[in-house]
Formats: sequence, C-alpha cells, structure tokens
Amino acid sequence: MSIALLKDLHLLTREGQLNADARRKLKQIRHLVGLLKPALDDALARHTAPSIVDCGAGKSYLGALMYELVLGPAGRGTLTAIEARPELSAQAAARAERFGQDRFKVATGYIATAAADEPAERPNVVTALHACDTATDDALVLAIASGADHVAVVPCCQAEVARQLEQSRPTDPAVAALFAHPLHRRELGSHLTNVVRSLALEAHGYKVTVTELVGWEHSAKNELILGRRVNRFNADARSTLRALLEKFSIEPAVVRELTARGLDPRAAVH
Repeated sequence: MSIALLKDLHLLTREGQLNADARRKLKQIRHLVGLLKPALDDALARHTAPSIVDCGAGKSYLGALMYELVLGPAGRGTLTAIEARPELSAQAAARAERFGQDRFKVATGYIATAAADEPAERPNVVTALHACDTATDDALVLAIASGADHVAVVPCCQAEVARQLEQSRPTDPAVAALFAHPLHRRELGSHLTNVVRSLALEAHGYKVTVTELVGWEHSAKNELILGRRVNRFNADARSTLRALLEKFSIEPAVVRELTARGLDPRAAVH
C-alpha cells in the first residue's frame, strides 16, 4: 500500500507511524476490503468494466483503499463515491487526482438523488461503511433497485425504529416487555432494523451473510451485512418479513422506500 496515500488519509502520521485511532480505523477498512475481495473479484471476472458504488463515503477511506488494493492493480473498473457534504467530496476528488486514481469518481449529494444524477450504469457492487441512520437504507435500496450483484453495509447509528416502537402497542405482553424500557427499545430497535434490512435483501433474491466486521473492542458499530444476488425473489423471506413488521408494528425506511419504487419486499409473489 502507498505510504503517501495512507498519510494523506491521516491513517499514518507525517513520520509514517500509526496512532491508536488510526490503527483502529485502518484495521476496520483493511478487514472490510478483505471481506469484499470475493465480491470485487467476481465483478472483475464477470464484467469488462465493473462499477463499484460507495455510499455515504465520508472521507472516502474505504473507496481510496478499494481502488488502491483492487481496482488500481486490475487496471479497469470504476469506483463512484457518493457523499452529501461538498467539502468531503471535493477532498476525495482532489486526492484521487493527486494519486492518479483516474477511474475514481465523486458524486455530491444524498444517496438517492446523487445516484439518480449519475449516468444509467448498473452498479455491480454497492458498499456503505457507517452510513448514518437511514442512509444505510438508501444504499440498500440503490443496490436492490439497480440489481447490483453484491452489496455490503456496516450500519451506523439507527434510531428510526426505536421511535416507531414508542408508538407500538403489541397485544402480547411478552413482546411488549422486550422494549418497555428506553434502553431496551433503543437496542431492540437497532437489532430489528438490521433484521429487516437482511430480510429485505433476501426477499429480493440475495443470499445474505451477517457477521462481525472486527472485534467489538475496535467499534461498537460492528455488524456487517453481505448480500449476493442469486435469485429474483424469496417467498419465505417475504412471508417472514410481513409477520415481523406486523408483530412489532414497524415500517423501517428500507421497506417504505422499496415500496415507493414498486419493489415492496413484503409483497407475495405468484
């Protein structure tokens, strides 16, 4: 890996050393790139010029290193980093130019609108590392709606479902006890959010793996959801998702946004 690039990303000090925060960040990103390598290799094997989209890219640590470690050596394929904050997307574009990453593109804006503004190029791999709250859902909707071959997300903070649970009045007292206290409501809401996300992917034909990104000592936001598209849909996942949403009286963003696009993951398929 380029020492100059790592310094530019502030993952190394000016003297080329690692501090504790940078070590933790670098470990997460390197491990995620390693877990993504089979998907990236598959995209390169199946497509002449594969398209990778990194949603909610932030400072583009992940995109810069995916390009450095995979797309750069391959000599083909494009990576598009989507970031809502103009100052961060400008930094990423300038860095890509400095380091000769000529197939590194930057789209400024929210995930849904920035993706719509890009040319109609189907992404083969969609990623999102710590995209906050419903931005992770936007990345999943982009992947599903565009028929991406692979998707990988590491969710960050997520409060939407916890707020919905405040209004939920389940008739089963055992279910109600699961989120009677605010702390439990927050934790259960976070868990339910990721369960629904996984089922939504499965409902649209993705084979899903859920695992840890790195050890919990490195990050509290540590759940990695990987999806590989193998079918058009999964009827069992749709049935399970319907039952889960009804049981807890919730409708997370990924379900609402897919439904708005005519891709309701709950809908029965005949």
